[in-house]
Amino acid sequence: MGDQRLDERLAQARRETPLERADRNFNELLQELRVTQTGVQILFAFLLTLAFTPRFPSLDTTQRAMYVTTLLLAVIAATLFTAPAALHRSLFQQGAKPTIVHVSSRLASAGLVVLMFAFTGSVLLVVDVTLNRGAGIAAGVGTLLVCIGLWGALPRLVLRSLRSREPREGAGRPEQ
Repeated sequence: MGDQRLDERLAQARRETPLERADRNFNELLQELRVTQTGVQILFAFLLTLAFTPRFPSLDTTQRAMYVTTLLLAVIAATLFTAPAALHRSLFQQGAKPTIVHVSSRLASAGLVVLMFAFTGSVLLVVDVTLNRGAGIAAGVGTLLVCIGLWGALPRLVLRSLRSREPREGAGRPEQ
């Protein structure tokens, strides 16, 4: 809710109408999705090729389960990241831009969570196959913690820092 109030203050400072703000927010979201889609597409392509490598038949049952789970997570992440484009296309010129932005933002957030688990599963699988299960688990946990730290904790710390420097009501305008 605080993020919405901050966004509304920024829109006032920029003298944006609600539709202009929705357009700006959607464009910013699309830029974010371009970055994440590339990552998930590379991961998905990598995972697809693994099944056709000479070593794949030697994977044990657990490794195959990790592979299939990770592949499906990558598909779900890709689907979540492309859903905003499909939503926009379906509702184009229907006066639904603010709703499209809101729903698309939720889809992108869900996509990041799923991608975090796809990254974790990929690292777990590769390290398990190349070294051993214990090393794979450690590398997977490390990957998960890095993602949680950079994608979850860091934004919260930055936001807390911004809020602590935020001027009191009426004391000044936001800079953005």
